[in-house]
Amino acid sequence: MASLVGGCHMRPNGSPRDLEARRLRGIRLWREGRTLTEVARILGCYPSAVMRWRDASERKGDEGLRARPAPGRPPKLNSRQRRRLIRVLIAGALSRGYTTDVWTTQRIVDVIEEEFGVHYHRDHIGRLMHTLNWSWQTPDRRALERREDRIESWKEEEWPRIKKGRRTWAPTLSS
Repeated sequence: MASLVGGCHMRPNGSPRDLEARRLRGIRLWREGRTLTEVARILGCYPSAVMRWRDASERKGDEGLRARPAPGRPPKLNSRQRRRLIRVLIAGALSRGYTTDVWTTQRIVDVIEEEFGVHYHRDHIGRLMHTLNWSWQTPDRRALERREDRIESWKEEEWPRIKKGRRTWAPTLSS
C-alpha cells in the first residue's frame, strides 16, 4: 500500500507507465465483478484509489487512466540552448580563456550565465550535465617528466622484490 506520511499519501513506486498499467489492471479486475476492497488488496492500494480509478474510467473511459507527464518546473535552458551549450563544452575550456581544459561546475555555471543569462547553482550542474548525457571525469594527473620505460622496469624488477617481504604482521621489537 502507498504509505501515509504527515497525513498525505505518497505516490506509489513505479514509472508513470507502470502506474497506468496498475490502474488498467484494477479496472479490469473490478469489471470482472470483484469488489473495490478485493481489487485494492490484490494491487496493494487503498479502496479509495480503486474508486477514483473507477470514477475516472466511467467519465473518460481508459483515457482517464492514462499516464500523464509529471508536473514540475520547466527546464531553465530550452533544447536549442542545451545543444549550443554542448557545442561550447565540446570546444573546451581553453577556448573560453581558461588556463586548463577542465570543465569544473563553476566554469559551467559561468558559461551558462554568460551565454544564456541563466543562473544555475553549481550544485545543480551535475544534474543538468546528466540530462545532456555527460558524466564527470577526473583528469589524469601525471607529471610531464614521467618516464614510462623506467616505471615499467621498476614494476618488473623492484616491486616483486619489495612484495616478497614479510607476509604477516608481527611486532618489530621484542622486550
